[in-house]
Amino acid sequence: MFAQIRHMAIVTSNANHEGDFYRDVFGMRRSSQVRAGGAVVVGDGYIGLNLNPRAPGRQAGFDHFGFEVQDVETVFSRLKDKYPKVQVLKRPSNRPFAGISLHDPAGNVFDLSQLGMENRRDLYTDETEERKRRIGHFGLRCVEPEQCAEFYRSVFELTELEKPAGDLNHYLSDGKVTLAVMPWKISDFYGSGIERPALDHIGFKVENMPAFKADLEKFTSANPTPDDRPEKNPEHEVRQKLLATCCFGQFQMSDPDGVLIDVSDG
Repeated sequence: MFAQIRHMAIVTSNANHEGDFYRDVFGMRRSSQVRAGGAVVVGDGYIGLNLNPRAPGRQAGFDHFGFEVQDVETVFSRLKDKYPKVQVLKRPSNRPFAGISLHDPAGNVFDLSQLGMENRRDLYTDETEERKRRIGHFGLRCVEPEQCAEFYRSVFELTELEKPAGDLNHYLSDGKVTLAVMPWKISDFYGSGIERPALDHIGFKVENMPAFKADLEKFTSANPTPDDRPEKNPEHEVRQKLLATCCFGQFQMSDPDGVLIDVSDG
């Protein structure tokens, strides 16, 4: 494939605890390197997940993702021809994946890298490996999902997958990970807090649902949920039902910081 989805990032005030969660519940490998500012990096053998400290004014949550491409100049050429309003920003060299950042036509930010870029280090320099629990998909909600889906198809050559009849989502695959481009409608949030169009959830594949739930229960028992967490808010049920409209998930939950997660048997 021309492009592979190899990076995701969460902005959090609890990076260390989040790192424990993804290591203990989803079996992700945690980097031994200490990053400036307290950032934590975990990986599933294919995708590196950065848990970045929340700076003043920065919104917490599932923040961005990143492509590794065969040739960044090809991406720039396609943007110039089809999407001239998309801006490209070269990032500081202290970031382990993001050599370049840009955005889609709806303003959703993502990172861009290719093998050999000087900034690549830590888990992002490792060879890929198969792990029994891994990220299989993630969701992005857009006001104009058809426009966003076309952008990712034409610029990054993602393949559109077949979907159930009546499903309004677009499922775009790099051959291993799927981007679910989902419609955003304000009416979908009736009875709950209204969330802006943005990245929606991370979807994991696990080898065995009962074994996964046992690990989740073990972690939850050792780290009780505070009374003010979303799971104990009546609006949570509305948001859970909306999350369940993604065709991949069998079990809906969230991480300790409230990032939504969809889980299915591999």
